[in-house]
Amino acid sequence: MNAPSQQALLAALATVIDPELRRPITDLGMVETVEALDGGRVRAVVRLTIAGCPLRETITKDATAALMKVDGVTDASVELTVMTAEQRAELKERLKGGSPERGIPFNDENSLTRVYAVASGKGGVGKSSVTVNLACALAARGLRVGIVDADIYGFSVPGLMGITQNPTRVDEMILPPVAHDVKVISIGMFVAGNQPVAWRGPMLHRALEQFLTDVYFGDLDILLLDLPPGTGDVAISVAQLLPKAEILVVSTPQAAAADVAERAGAIAVQTGQKVAGVIENMSFLTLPDGSTMEVFGSGGGEILAKRLTQTVNAPVDLLGQIPLDVALREGGDAGLPIVLSEPSSAAAQALTAIAAKLAVRPRGLAGLKLGVTLAD
Repeated sequence: MNAPSQQALLAALATVIDPELRRPITDLGMVETVEALDGGRVRAVVRLTIAGCPLRETITKDATAALMKVDGVTDASVELTVMTAEQRAELKERLKGGSPERGIPFNDENSLTRVYAVASGKGGVGKSSVTVNLACALAARGLRVGIVDADIYGFSVPGLMGITQNPTRVDEMILPPVAHDVKVISIGMFVAGNQPVAWRGPMLHRALEQFLTDVYFGDLDILLLDLPPGTGDVAISVAQLLPKAEILVVSTPQAAAADVAERAGAIAVQTGQKVAGVIENMSFLTLPDGSTMEVFGSGGGEILAKRLTQTVNAPVDLLGQIPLDVALREGGDAGLPIVLSEPSSAAAQALTAIAAKLAVRPRGLAGLKLGVTLAD
C-alpha cells in the first residue's frame, strides 16, 4: 500500500476548523508538521494559540479523525505544542488582514456587517430571549452571527445560550466562545459566580469599547447587541461607538409598555440611527382549548410602530408578534433557545419569521470602494 502524500494529509487537516476562530487550522498556521511514517502511520504536530487552550481535546479529536479518513492511513497521532510569541503575532496579523491598527472593525468602510441594537424601554419584556433566539435562527440559516451582551448590570446571554466556557486570550486579542454557531461575548464571562458589576458610566463605555475592539469576531453577517433597558449610558455609547447600528425595539402589547418603549426607539432622532423595526413579545397565550388570551392587552406593537414612524420620519414596521410559551422560558433556563429546542412551536415560528426578515435585508454597499475602473 502506498504511503499517503503530504498533499493529501494537508488537505485532510484543512477540513479541521478551529472551534473559536472558525477557520481551518491550516489557514491559521497551526499545523507545524505532518508526515507519513511506515506501515500507514501518520504523525502531525499542531500548534495551539495558548498553553491552556480550553478546546485542545476537540482539536486533537477532529485532527485525528480527519487524518484517519485519508486512504492508506492506519493510525494517526496528533501532538500538541504552543505557538511562540512571533507565531501568535503572525496569527493576529493574518486575522486582522495585515492591519496593525486597533479599532472597531464594524466601522470600517469595507465592513458589510449589519449591526442591530436590541433595545427596550423597560425591563422584563423578554429582550434578551428575543436576542438569543434571533441569533440562533439567523445562524441556522447559514449566516455568521455574533452577540455582544451589552447589558453589563443585568447580563444573561451566557446562561440563555448555555455557555460556561471562558473566552480565550491571545495576548490582547480575545476569542469569544461559540454556542449554537453564534459567537458571544459578555461581562458575565469575566466575573466570578453571580458577583454584581457596580460601575459608573465611563467604565460601562470602556467595557463596551473593549468588546468591540479587542474581541475577534471575524467577518460577521450580523452582529446583535443586547442593550440594557432604557436610554442611559450604554445606549448612548452604542450610538457613539457604532453609529451605523440599527435599533430593534422590543415591547409587550400593553399600552403602558409601548409608551415606554417609544423612548427607546425615539433616541434614534438624537443619535442619527435608524430604527429597523418593532418586535412585540408576549402577544397572547394559547389556552388548552385552542382559544387565545391576551394577557397583556393587544395592539401595543402596532401602535408603537406607527408612533415611531412619525417620530423618526421613516417607515418603522412591526416585524412580528411572539406568543407566550412555556417552552421559551424552559429553553432559556436550559441554555437551548426555543428556535432550536422546539422549532415547530408558535413562538419559535414567530421568531424564525422575524429572523428571516432581518436575513434578507441586504448588507449595505453604500460608500464602499468597489475597485471598478472604466475601460478606455
